[in-house]
Amino acid sequence: MIVTNPEETTAPAATKLEAKDLQVYYGKFHAIKNANLSVGEHTVMALIGPSGCGKSTFLRALNRMHDLTPDARVDGHVLLDGTDVYASDIDPVTIRHRIGMVFQRPNPFPKTIFENVVYGPKIHGVRNRKALMEIAERSLRGAALWDEVKDRLDRSAMDLSGGQQQRLCIARCLAVDPEVILMDEPASALDPIATSKIEDLIDELKKEYTVVIVTHSMQQAARISDFTTFFLMGELIESAPTKAIFTTPHDKRTEDYITGRYG
Repeated sequence: MIVTNPEETTAPAATKLEAKDLQVYYGKFHAIKNANLSVGEHTVMALIGPSGCGKSTFLRALNRMHDLTPDARVDGHVLLDGTDVYASDIDPVTIRHRIGMVFQRPNPFPKTIFENVVYGPKIHGVRNRKALMEIAERSLRGAALWDEVKDRLDRSAMDLSGGQQQRLCIARCLAVDPEVILMDEPASALDPIATSKIEDLIDELKKEYTVVIVTHSMQQAARISDFTTFFLMGELIESAPTKAIFTTPHDKRTEDYITGRYG
């Protein structure tokens, strides 16, 4: 990690996820240019920058989501516990099992709340009803949703509010026991109360998981993240402890963005 003010950080966490010389192309368009970043275990890393700067593209490269995008190409390395997720012998499905993803808008399946949560475990072969119920309760508790839905698990997930649906999607992610959770602007479509619940949840999740979140809100990054990384026009400009990024950035481009001169 590029730490601009090392004196402002405590003892560094062990590196969980690392991008080395990461490049992403859409056809001939060079979307991410030689990005290098380390993310510590049990930390929240926020990715900020103006619209179209590459932060979501970078996030999706971390668990090989671009494998599913026509004309996309990724060069460089992403290391999970030191193992390159882009190595030829690595199964991308296994990587997405270990590095889960929560998208910008809630995307529950048109199934019951219970079936949404246990979808992943069932795909991976879990059939025992008791085991599935235990997974559902653990995951819904982890997503701070259990108390709100425990008496209506057989109801359609589509009946939930937007904020509840997003927490359900987080529960669905937790059900397959990921090690890292990627979040692409998970609260951008939610009202302030639901957003606050998601932010409180992220603070709890980092006790068990490593979280990387793209956010359009600098205030949100300041509230919830331990480290913040600034992207601009496909380049990773600066990464540091969040307090340092917002108070003493080293790069003038970061300062200009933080102070609202552009973006």
